[in-house]
Amino acid sequence: MDRRDFLKMVGLGTMTLFLSGCGLSVLAKEGSSVAEKVSGGKKMKIVVINSSPHTEEESTSRYLSQKFVEGAKSVGHEVFVFDAANEETNPCRGCGACGMDGPCIFNDAIEIKLMPKMLEADLLCLVTPLYYYGMSAQLKTIIDRFYARTEKLHRKKSVMMATAWNSADWTMEALSIHYKTLVRYMEWEDVGQVWAIGCGYRSAVENSEFGDAAHKIGASL
Repeated sequence: MDRRDFLKMVGLGTMTLFLSGCGLSVLAKEGSSVAEKVSGGKKMKIVVINSSPHTEEESTSRYLSQKFVEGAKSVGHEVFVFDAANEETNPCRGCGACGMDGPCIFNDAIEIKLMPKMLEADLLCLVTPLYYYGMSAQLKTIIDRFYARTEKLHRKKSVMMATAWNSADWTMEALSIHYKTLVRYMEWEDVGQVWAIGCGYRSAVENSEFGDAAHKIGASL
């Protein structure tokens, strides 16, 4: 798969950003306005889910999250950030006790802190480092727990951002397909993606155009 084919494949929503040695490419729906399409000028409630186990100062994916949050807040949106790697969380046991409409048997940070915010949110932003060509276990734990409120989490807007050490064109292929499938199942409206390849350490992502891309998506909401 060459770079152009990959860009076509991940071009799900309003804005997709992908960087390689050739520079930054942006795909937007022709004739559309991001601001008009996403918020209509109204204040949105946004939930950002960070899932890197690294610190704010070291993490590459948290850097993108920071820039996205800055952008979203700069235009007046309300943002709640959940640290999936450092909160008390439990994986879904598939027990069915929730009846797909809660409460979960686990009275943990997902149930107490995150779920109420997600239920009232207009937009969910998923942020992850790339681990073995998929999302982190910390983020997957959150997504699996959607089950307890699955219907009420449908039909929201979403953003996906990920960082990876690898820089090959196919690096984000599996994760982008997973995200596309999740968007389809949850009936979400994808409004932006940042796939930050070649960013294995903090200075690499700070010196790339990905931070500006994440900020631009946030500010364009």
